[in-house]
Amino acid sequence: MIRTAALGSAATLTASALAAGLLLAPTATAADGPRAGGVPEAVGVQIAAAKAARAGIDWKDCPAEWGLEKPIQCGFVKVPLDYAKPGGKTIDIAVDRIASTGTKQERQGALLYNPGGPGGSGMRFPRRVTTKNPLWVNTSKAYDFVGFDPRGVGHSTPISCIDPQEFVKAPKKDPVPDNEADKLVHRKAAAAYADGCKERSGWMLPHMTTPNTARDMDVIRAALGEKKLNFIGVSYGTYLGGVYATLFPTHVRRMIVDSVVNPSKEKIWYQANLDQDVAFQMRWDDWKAWVAKNDATFHIGDTPEKVEAKWRELRAAAKAKPIGGVVGPAELLGFFQSAPYYDSAWVPVAQTWSAYLAGDTQALVDAAAPDMSDTAGNIDAENGNAVYTAVECADAKWPTSWTRWNRDNTRLHQEYPFLTWSNAWMNLPCATWKSKQHTPVEVGAKYGLAPVLIVQAERDAATPYEGAVELHKRLAGSRLITEKGAGSHGVTGIKNPCVNERVDRYLLTGKVDAYDVTCEPHAEPAAPAPQRSAQPAPATAPEADLPLLPRR
Repeated sequence: MIRTAALGSAATLTASALAAGLLLAPTATAADGPRAGGVPEAVGVQIAAAKAARAGIDWKDCPAEWGLEKPIQCGFVKVPLDYAKPGGKTIDIAVDRIASTGTKQERQGALLYNPGGPGGSGMRFPRRVTTKNPLWVNTSKAYDFVGFDPRGVGHSTPISCIDPQEFVKAPKKDPVPDNEADKLVHRKAAAAYADGCKERSGWMLPHMTTPNTARDMDVIRAALGEKKLNFIGVSYGTYLGGVYATLFPTHVRRMIVDSVVNPSKEKIWYQANLDQDVAFQMRWDDWKAWVAKNDATFHIGDTPEKVEAKWRELRAAAKAKPIGGVVGPAELLGFFQSAPYYDSAWVPVAQTWSAYLAGDTQALVDAAAPDMSDTAGNIDAENGNAVYTAVECADAKWPTSWTRWNRDNTRLHQEYPFLTWSNAWMNLPCATWKSKQHTPVEVGAKYGLAPVLIVQAERDAATPYEGAVELHKRLAGSRLITEKGAGSHGVTGIKNPCVNERVDRYLLTGKVDAYDVTCEPHAEPAAPAPQRSAQPAPATAPEADLPLLPRR
């Protein structure tokens, strides 16, 4: 009876939205097939988008505690929890925007943004305008900058898997196991985490998928009054963009994907994480070589081998006696892995380490230990990790055999020890996941898709270069910009005129180069002049709205 009523209203809503020019029929895929007791999800998203087009968004000043200054405005879009049941339970998606800064004639519409994760919030995207970020001045004249919290994240209807204060508590167990007993402790912790997700958020877990977030994006598009979507996705946001382009190829007006997840079904997500371990080791080695080259400043070691030896000494010391009582090997890794992620962290991480070796332990504690008094920040950290886990576990079927996990990670750790075991434990809850695991979308679009601009650093640790090549093959008419020899994650947020000018041109005109382009790397971080007493600066991502670690 409810399903019949929903279908009856769908005809009216869809016709109305089509008449208004706000809704285009999505492309059906295996992910949109009919479900027991519901409609095909491709139909469900049309119904939801039609409702959103009629309702619009009630924009208001953002709540003070959100930290989003005027003239940024905030609002909510309602989407179905389950697109197979568009007349059923709904959840809230938080959105924010800042109006374009140019003339009425210059305005081209809204530009939606996702920073990655899964679990990253895009709500700080409009602050690129209020903070006058020079890389986005031209684009902001043409577009309203629109951010959103994906389903499960932050100010949207959130999920949780564990008490936030318990989640951040330190020191945690060393992720590198000494023996089988250590592995068993980690296995039990991962299983308990999966149980906690089910207990605290089980009602949302089956629906925490990338295809559903892509459908949410199409509903946001309709709510904004846009006929087509303009989108920038970074890191995991590239997979989200690829899935959107697959489900809704004719809805894309402009799309930039930056630092690309390999979209192959065989990679999502178990193999993708194993590939990441290899790439992180490569970029860790790059950073060690840079530290050694600047030994006159940092005094850590004048060869990469000596820097590695100091790293192992530091890990061993923290394992024997956590620094400040709270920084053990796990906390060290959480801080130091920002260097392979982002070039902007190279100097501050090296400075903090140098200060520690010179006797300043507090700098390292401040950088690596949790702040138990920051309850709001700890809630965000736990929520981000919960969404990361929920999406990756729900998107695909994971190996359940511990023998396989143990074999694969033991083998990798021998040659790529920096991240391997830590990454394994982070994802192991998916082996005992208590909710439905889906089949990944076969990402690709051959017809009806506008040219997509793909941007990738050649030595990216979090999203290895092969992912950009694979997505390029799958999206007809796409163009690939390669930043040769570089490895910082999030290329569009870094000053490199060869990249920046092409991003501007594409967003403003829709034009891409006739062929793929290789750019020289951006400037390597410059070490400060030698000075032992220099105060270490906090490690930051190149853009404040990129997700923090450990999310992709």
